[in-house]
Amino acid sequence: MFESRGFNLFMAFVCYQLLVTAYYFQYVEGMEPCPLCIFQRIGVLFVGIWFLLRGVHKPLAGSSWNLFYSILGLISAILGGIVSARHLYIQGLPAGEIPACGPALDFLVDMLPVSEVISTVLAGDGECAKSDWILFGISMPGWVLIFFVAVSLLMVSNIYRHLKPRRRIF
Repeated sequence: MFESRGFNLFMAFVCYQLLVTAYYFQYVEGMEPCPLCIFQRIGVLFVGIWFLLRGVHKPLAGSSWNLFYSILGLISAILGGIVSARHLYIQGLPAGEIPACGPALDFLVDMLPVSEVISTVLAGDGECAKSDWILFGISMPGWVLIFFVAVSLLMVSNIYRHLKPRRRIF
């Protein structure tokens, strides 16, 4: 089931809808994303790309392409989950320990090398500590973390199914 074309295209559509929702909150509701939010969007985009490629390609069940797509999806989901977890950590800090607000992401990209941009963004700032939207007591980064954990578990099960030894009668 998890290797079917329909399921993979559905999951690519789910990723697309997550990105559309993020842009809705940004442009319609006026909630400006912090740098960690933008990194989470990139993680969702890459997970969606792997699902879309797998759905369009539709490799055979025993093919090593299934393993390839699952590993790339797992890496994308883990990296996105790390960013989401860091975001939740910063949101949970007491008011006195929240880092000061830093420069905008576009300024960082223009002025610093990529490695410093990533380390600066992952350090977080005061902009990342505010939580403007909560559903059932969980903030937006929490919901994205739940998504990344679910995708990671799905990818791990696909990898396990691909690598487990098959019993042969003859």
